[in-house]
Amino acid sequence: MYFKFTFCPIILLLWASLSFAQNVNVVIHGAASIAKTDDNFVCVTLDWWPAEKCDYNQCPWGKAGILNLDLRYGALINAIKAFNPLRIKVGGSLQDNVVYKVGEVSSCPNFMKREDGLFGFSQGCLSMERWDQLNRFFNHTGVKLTFGLNALFGRNESQTEKGLWIGDWQPQNTRDFMQYTISKGYKVDSYEFGNQLSGSGMGAKVDAKQYGKDVIVLKNLVKELYAHPETQPKVLGPGGFYEEKWFNTFLEVSGQGIVDGLTHHIYNLGPGIHIRPSSMDDPNMMNKILDPSYLNQVSQTYKGVSDVVNKFRPQLGAWVSESGGALNGGSKDVSRTFADGFWYLDQMGMASTYDQKVFCRQALIGGNYGLLNATTFVPNPDYYGALLWHRLMGSTVLAVTKESDPDLRVYAHCAKKKPGVSLIFINLSKDRSFNITLSNSKPGDAGKPNYEFVGKQNREEYHLRALTGDIKDDIVCLNDVPMVQTDSEDIPAMDPKLVDASTPISIAAQSIAYVTIRDFEAPACV
Repeated sequence: MYFKFTFCPIILLLWASLSFAQNVNVVIHGAASIAKTDDNFVCVTLDWWPAEKCDYNQCPWGKAGILNLDLRYGALINAIKAFNPLRIKVGGSLQDNVVYKVGEVSSCPNFMKREDGLFGFSQGCLSMERWDQLNRFFNHTGVKLTFGLNALFGRNESQTEKGLWIGDWQPQNTRDFMQYTISKGYKVDSYEFGNQLSGSGMGAKVDAKQYGKDVIVLKNLVKELYAHPETQPKVLGPGGFYEEKWFNTFLEVSGQGIVDGLTHHIYNLGPGIHIRPSSMDDPNMMNKILDPSYLNQVSQTYKGVSDVVNKFRPQLGAWVSESGGALNGGSKDVSRTFADGFWYLDQMGMASTYDQKVFCRQALIGGNYGLLNATTFVPNPDYYGALLWHRLMGSTVLAVTKESDPDLRVYAHCAKKKPGVSLIFINLSKDRSFNITLSNSKPGDAGKPNYEFVGKQNREEYHLRALTGDIKDDIVCLNDVPMVQTDSEDIPAMDPKLVDASTPISIAAQSIAYVTIRDFEAPACV
C-alpha cells in the first residue's frame, strides 16, 4: 500500500527554483487547424495474455488478461469512469489464436503453454458467459469499444515459409459471434481485423493481397448483419507495424470504402529488456526517453502512414491502435514511472499533428506498461497525464513554432471545453526551467511579425512533477498535490492552478504542464 502524501516535498520546489531559467517565446498559429483527432483520441487496450506469459524471467501480467481480470474492483471501475467515456480496444498478440464459444464451437480451452503454438501458447477461447460479463462491465463504465477479431481462423501455416499463414479466412465463427453480440444488444464501435499480421509480422503474417481480399469479406459481413448504417461498427485494419509496400498493396486490393480506419502499431523505444545480461532493463531506455532527437525519429512512420491515408482516404483516417513504448511487456524500471510520460505524452502530441485520429496505449492494465498497477489497480503516473489530455485537449490541432530548444516540446489544440486553447509543455531538461511567453500569428500575414499575446483572464495550469524530484518515482504530483486515490478508491480531484495572465508560463526542469488559456483568440477554435 502507498503512503498517502498530502503534499509534495518542499525540497523539490526549492530545487526547481534554483534551476537555470531560459526565456522562450512560443507562437501559436490559430488561424487554421493542421489536423483533427477523434473526440476520444485517448484509448487503452485490454490484452489476452494469461498469467503464464513470461519474458526473461519476468511474469508481469498476473490476472490482468481479458479472461482473468476481476471486473468487480472499485478502483478499476472508477479509473475507467473518470474518462466518461474511455475508448478501449480488446485485442493483442493472442487475438488471432482465440475462438468464440458460440454456434458450432462447443469446446472452450484455456490458453496453455505450448512450444510450437503462436507466441508459445495453444488456442484459447472466449465463452459467451465471459463476453456477457465483459459487456455488462463496459456498459456500466461507459466504454467505447473496439474489438480485435481473429484473422487467422481457418488458415494454416505455410510448410515452406515460417510464420506465413495461407488460405482464405473462414468467417463463420466471427459471424456467429457477431450474431450473438447483436442479439444481446451489445454496442461495438469498431472491429479490428487481426493483430500484427502486416509486413514481416510478429509471430505470424498474412500476404497483403490475401489480407485485402479477406477484409472485403469482413466488411460485407458487417454490412449484412448490422443493417442500419448508424449502428454499423466500423472496420479497422491491419493493426500492425507500418511497411509501405504491404500497406499500399492491401489497400489497392481492398479498394476504397472497405477499411474505415487504417490502424498501425508504434513501439519506438525498442525491447524493454536488455537480454545480455538477461532479465535487466535496457540501460539506454531512460536516455531514449529524454533524447529529443530519438523521440523525433518515429515521425517518419507517422508521415508514411499519413501519406497512405491521403492516397486511399479511409473514412476514419489513421489510428495508432497499440503503443506501449517498449516491446515485450514494457520496461519494469521505467514504464510505470513519471519518466515514461515524457515518451507517452510526447507521442500523443506528435501523433495528433500527423492527423492520427486515435492513440491506444498498451495497456490499461497488465505488463509493465499498464496505466494501472496489475495487482492493486492503483494508477501509475501516465494515467493522470492521459486523463488530463482527454479532459483538456480538443480535437482541433494547431501548429506551434518556437525558438530552437529541442528539450522543450510543445503541442497546442483548441480547448476541449470552449473557448480558448490548451497546450502541453514537456521539459526534458534536467537542469533548465523555461519561462514562456506566447505570440499569436496574424492570419494571412505570413511575412509580418507575430504579435505577443497578453491575456486578461487567469490561465488554468496543471503542472505534473515526480513526487521527490526523481523521475523514476511512481507517484506524480499535480500542482504540488500527490495524486493518490481516495479512501473510496475514487480518482482524486484534478483542479487547475489559476495564474495571473501577465506572468510568463513557468515550466520546471523535467516536468510536464497542461495550460488552458480561455481568452486566446484562435479563429480555428471558434
